[in-house]
Amino acid sequence: MKKTLITNIGCLQTPVGSYSHKGSKQGLNEKYINSEVIIEDGLIKEITENGKSNKADFDQVIDAGGKLVTPGLVDGHTHLVFGGYRQHELAMKIAGAGYLDILRAGGGILDTVRKTRDASEEELYNKSSAFLDEMLGFGITTCEVKSGYGLTMDSELKMLRVIKAMKENHKMDVVPTFMGAHAIPPEYEGRGDEYIDFLCEEMIPEIRKQGLAEFCDIFCEEAVFDAEQSRKYMTAARNEGFDLKIHADEIEAIGGTELAGEMEATSAEHLIAIKEDGMDALAKGGTTAMCLPATSFYLGASYAPARKMVEKGIPVAIASDYNPGSCPSLNLQLAINLGCLKYRLTPEEVLTAVTINPACAINRGDLVGTVEPGKQADLVIWNAPDFEMVCYRFGSNLADKVIKKGELI
Repeated sequence: MKKTLITNIGCLQTPVGSYSHKGSKQGLNEKYINSEVIIEDGLIKEITENGKSNKADFDQVIDAGGKLVTPGLVDGHTHLVFGGYRQHELAMKIAGAGYLDILRAGGGILDTVRKTRDASEEELYNKSSAFLDEMLGFGITTCEVKSGYGLTMDSELKMLRVIKAMKENHKMDVVPTFMGAHAIPPEYEGRGDEYIDFLCEEMIPEIRKQGLAEFCDIFCEEAVFDAEQSRKYMTAARNEGFDLKIHADEIEAIGGTELAGEMEATSAEHLIAIKEDGMDALAKGGTTAMCLPATSFYLGASYAPARKMVEKGIPVAIASDYNPGSCPSLNLQLAINLGCLKYRLTPEEVLTAVTINPACAINRGDLVGTVEPGKQADLVIWNAPDFEMVCYRFGSNLADKVIKKGELI
């Protein structure tokens, strides 16, 4: 049994519990001063205040240097398996082209689809694993990863095998999501209903058979999939035993959030254009609002009304949305900054939004997302005295040390 001590912690700040925090509970954090964390075999055993443990009793002692310690960050929405990049679209964006303009011109997702189909499994694995290394350096210890840049049986299975290999081999905890309904592929142009039928009748059952995903996600948006197509896809996924996610109300509110609440989806994601009815549906359905402020920043778009969603009793999470087109940043610390500056959330609410709420939205709330006895020992030691400093500083990586399952990364 390996025993680890994290000592000399100036402030340990964490949400508590293994449930999604909403309303007034979104901002409830415990703060322990001059504390220690005792870890045994990768799990947190005890938290002590003003602790003076005998260092000789431990196999590993980590001195926090009087700094802030929080749970490891959880990124609940990424698209980090993809071929190529899309830096050439930057000039189009500067000239005023919108997301759907680029998509209709054959760019956007479809450009990445072509490059992902051409990439080998090994190339995708090496590239994506390097992204996970970088994410760990920013304090992210658990992340969700979506497929969706293949849009054929072979290519989607290839992406999901890459995600599975990362889950098995990388230090990061990885949660796989099938998102074959990310766009209508070129070979199905004008035949979106037929593509949905293919996904429901062939791809979803095959992915369940191979055990390659835990969630299914769909892009419910103008020029992509409408609410009824999304309902059919989500129903088929649920019937196969998948939990549900939906990209909704990013550009236009076409019924995706109402559907998410009705079907009690685990999370609805983006939500820039959400309306009152959509927020009411999410609150009623217990669906987490997975908000992506760095995408709004990169696209020059509006920001999701996260403050209002907290006030309406919706659990709010914040994620990076790392992808090659609309958010080529995997730095969740930037999203933390924007969570305060643009969403007007308090530092305590933001910490909840990047730890326990996304953990629950990927069915890991009983394992990670808080610093409590029995939880996995995933922690970050920050070059900061308090979490306010992490929210205040931007442009610098403030993660000093990252601890994963009790091991110093």
